[in-house]
Amino acid sequence: MPARRRGLDDLDLRVLRLVAERPRSGLMELARVLGVARGTVQARLDRLAADGVITGFGPNLSPAALGHPVQAFTTLEVEQAAREHISRTLESIPELLEAYIVTGPGDVWCRIAGRDHEDIQRIIDRMLRIPGVRRSTTVITLSAVVPHRVLPLAALRQAADDR
Repeated sequence: MPARRRGLDDLDLRVLRLVAERPRSGLMELARVLGVARGTVQARLDRLAADGVITGFGPNLSPAALGHPVQAFTTLEVEQAAREHISRTLESIPELLEAYIVTGPGDVWCRIAGRDHEDIQRIIDRMLRIPGVRRSTTVITLSAVVPHRVLPLAALRQAADDR
């Protein structure tokens, strides 16, 4: 079995950019654009997925297009002993897009999406009813300055690997 390479090389980065730009392209099309064999693209994608660099190939969904155009960031202050129960209960809230345990003044950072401001209030109220949640602080988003992205990290990683 050949030794696995560490890090990303130029072809890895090109594959990642192309898949991000053209997520519906097939392997043959990716190989044609990259100027490499289809098997090379498949092997790179398989390795990047096995290494955890690529975490999924599903579509990115728009909360706004799904009827939830208002987003908010909510910080929950929680009882530490209840954190596991709170985490499991938060998973049952469909409007919760992501949640993280954080350092600093709050304990759990949540991004939520609602139909309108009243819906955001309903979601927050639901979170506050979870045993162990003490209080929340919420800010409503107005617009995205830099939407969620990860690809620049791949270029940064590749540059560091080249040094």
